[in-house]
Amino acid sequence: MKRRRSSQKGAAAVEFAIVLLPLILILFGVIEFGLFMYNKQVITNASREGARYGIVYHSAVEPHYISTGEIEQKAKDYYDKYMITFKTVPQEDPQVLTTCQAMGDPLTVKVTYKYSFLVIPNFILGIGQYVPITAQTVMRCE
Repeated sequence: MKRRRSSQKGAAAVEFAIVLLPLILILFGVIEFGLFMYNKQVITNASREGARYGIVYHSAVEPHYISTGEIEQKAKDYYDKYMITFKTVPQEDPQVLTTCQAMGDPLTVKVTYKYSFLVIPNFILGIGQYVPITAQTVMRCE
């Protein structure tokens, strides 16, 4: 009796098709996680930038501290400049929780940003369209 050899033609293509989807998911997951971590660092730096701006600046002619609106704008300008985003989500403005009244007072700046994922919510249910990134910085007024 003669044995028939089974054909192996196309086996590599089928195996590649099976492995392709998890590979793409892992690739985009790593990219999105890297973007998320970068943007988290930008938000942290924005809160530091706003706090630092608020504690040191005062006029030589009429000594005063910066207004909360100017501090918030400084933090917003920072994250608008350095943030890497591909979707636009309505954002909350940065918040100045405590202000400088006298030297040594704590100034608190809190920045919250809604980070939008690109690909991951399409594959993993329950993640949602965005994740809030929050950073808070406290510095003493100079």
